[in-house]
Amino acid sequence: MILDIQEILGFLPHRYPFLLIDRIVEFERAKRLVALKNVTINEPFFQGHFPDYPIMPGVLVVEAMAQAGGIIMMYELPDRQSKLVVFTGIERAKFRRPITPGDQIRIEVEVLSFRLRAGRIQGRAFVDGKLACEATLTCQVVPRVRAARAAAPADPEVGEARVEREAASAAVTGTE
Repeated sequence: MILDIQEILGFLPHRYPFLLIDRIVEFERAKRLVALKNVTINEPFFQGHFPDYPIMPGVLVVEAMAQAGGIIMMYELPDRQSKLVVFTGIERAKFRRPITPGDQIRIEVEVLSFRLRAGRIQGRAFVDGKLACEATLTCQVVPRVRAARAAAPADPEVGEARVEREAASAAVTGTE
């Protein structure tokens, strides 16, 4: 199965400048996926990493692998429009060679374990057939809309405790 950028946008919530997958060229459901990322000098991170020697940050290569793994998981979720796949861990990350403008990254991810709530993948990124980065990644499925947090009380001292404190304070200062 092949997915173009429009189909990828249907699976991932990421958008420019953080969408790091351009095309899916191989896809075996719940098993493996191969994605492509075309790296250009126009990427915003090259302005500061590094201006005289542009290198794609390794953490973004790992993020690209996580996005590819996220597509595998999202594809299997029946209610994917109400879910997100979030990155929960990186293990054994190794950066073998720099990725620079003009490179095309071939991202290969293989499912190590898969449940509808969590997953573990092995990711590898290649440039010109040479391994540039590898890592084992874990992720979790969460609701797309975050639950509202309970508001903290404006004054933690309420009721009798507050009345007693105020009365004690008034007695000490002589103001009743």
